[in-house]
Amino acid sequence: MSQTVRRAIVFQHHDHITLGNLEPVLKEHGYEIQIVDATGPELDSVRAEDGDLLIVLGGHQGAYETDIHPHLQRELDLIRERIGARKPIFGVCLGAQLMAGALGGDNFKSEKPDLGYQSLSLTEAGENSVIRHAAGVGMLEWHGDHFTLPEAATLLATSEASPNEAFAIGDFGLAVQFHPEVTDEMHELWSEDTDGLLAREGISREQWRSLRLEHNDAMQEVSRAMFGEWLEGLENRA
Repeated sequence: MSQTVRRAIVFQHHDHITLGNLEPVLKEHGYEIQIVDATGPELDSVRAEDGDLLIVLGGHQGAYETDIHPHLQRELDLIRERIGARKPIFGVCLGAQLMAGALGGDNFKSEKPDLGYQSLSLTEAGENSVIRHAAGVGMLEWHGDHFTLPEAATLLATSEASPNEAFAIGDFGLAVQFHPEVTDEMHELWSEDTDGLLAREGISREQWRSLRLEHNDAMQEVSRAMFGEWLEGLENRA
């Protein structure tokens, strides 16, 4: 791995919604990690060009709720400026939705939440991207919102749950609607956080835990391969 020290800035929206299994991969690739509470005042000190990589994580907010959560508008503006500067950016769930919104896509609440592990259908571009590592492996869905794909984005994957599971922006941007970062420990914490939602959807904690036991180990391997290769591509790009 490269010994060059790089800096990854991470927009985090909740204490339990963290980098998860992405953190060790970043460190292996020589990144120092700066966590920014995107819901607090420290977001105001971030400039669009800061850091070698910007990662925008998930959250309970809807990307369209800028009137309720003003920080989302600031994030949209920063993301738009960063993409305009062709600076590396990676978005997960809410992060992907914000990336789409920053490029002119529409964000909206879905009729029902997408919960569970989904197999992806890869586009031709997806088959030639890092998303190919996810072929045949269930990837975790835990969201209630969707977005339309902006013209500047290249669709990489779809699923029965979502028409836009992953997209690329040039050779510097990657966004995924699913949650490859979720460790077993995070899954348990999220289950507690969304216990009411699971109950309303008729999913017991035992069923939900069983799905994790069935799919999560394979997803961890996919996450490492996918994200590690993408980081290597950024190194080669530089």
